[in-house]
Amino acid sequence: EVFVTDDGAETDLDLGHYERFIDINLNKYSNVTTGKIYSSVLQKERRGEYLGGTVQVIPHITNEIKERVYRSGRETNADVVITEIGGTVGDIESLPFLEAIRQIKSDIGRDNVMYIHCTLIPYLKAAGEMKTKPTQHSVKELRSLGIQPNIIVVRTEMPVSQDMKDKLALFCDIDTKAVIEARDAD
Repeated sequence: EVFVTDDGAETDLDLGHYERFIDINLNKYSNVTTGKIYSSVLQKERRGEYLGGTVQVIPHITNEIKERVYRSGRETNADVVITEIGGTVGDIESLPFLEAIRQIKSDIGRDNVMYIHCTLIPYLKAAGEMKTKPTQHSVKELRSLGIQPNIIVVRTEMPVSQDMKDKLALFCDIDTKAVIEARDAD
């Protein structure tokens, strides 16, 4: 399904959920897709903006992603820009986006960036237990890309025990209070 912003941009339905959640009317600058990024870079290459140089993921694609993030803040005069990187950590499609947000921390300073990793802790009904390994592995993968989450939001069917939060904090190298439970709603 499609969500249409006030300025006529056709976006993913998730943007409509975000708009309602934060109670702000979002616009065309609030939605960035891989297709838009690559299209813009190809248009710039055809116009000669890269002076005949080889177009590369780094720096051309990552710079375009960063510019879209910065423009979103400029065009809306925002104090804070929340950027969701969809997909699964490690998928090739998300790598340029992850590299771009890693670079943003260097560009604007570590005190101006917070990484929040939303992850699933599956509950295995047959075993009657929750598994933290998928979360540990996704954080390990993020860290291998140069991104250390400040906060981990764990989606789960069941309550997360303090022991499990402590375990995640230890293995993911974050404060225990930075492990936040987001239990499924009925």
